[in-house]
Amino acid sequence: MRVNVTVNGAPMVADDVWPGESLLYVLRERLGLPGAKNACEQGECGSCTVYLDGVPVCACLVAAGQAEGREVRTVEGLASAGGDLDPVQEAFVECGAVQCGFCTPGLIVQAHSLIESHDGVPADAEIREHLAGNLCRCTGYEKILDAVRLAARRKAGL
Repeated sequence: MRVNVTVNGAPMVADDVWPGESLLYVLRERLGLPGAKNACEQGECGSCTVYLDGVPVCACLVAAGQAEGREVRTVEGLASAGGDLDPVQEAFVECGAVQCGFCTPGLIVQAHSLIESHDGVPADAEIREHLAGNLCRCTGYEKILDAVRLAARRKAGL
């Protein structure tokens, strides 16, 4: 089947998609967007988190056909057209919240979602709850929390 989808603001087409193929596979292997990572393929780790029509989802759990005619925004699409990183991406780099990098794209998308939907700086408990579906095996999460707080403070102008 053919899947027509808007990815990071650009219309894209994936051909010869088989019915059980995931959105994650289409993004990575057919459309050349390797940002979302393929880790558990069960929606447990969050490494493949992308926006689907503005809502964060695990791309490994979305059948590619379900994305037909919809909008997807990946971690690559958070950066500006000129290549400037999104403030959340910048904060992750500045705070050293990136180690092996496998969980980073999903965490950044999920943190971006929290910050965009929140006024001010969310409490630590709220940050932890929002990121609960994203597993990191390297950092111990403290630097990730620091990055989310930093990005939220910057967005709030603090």
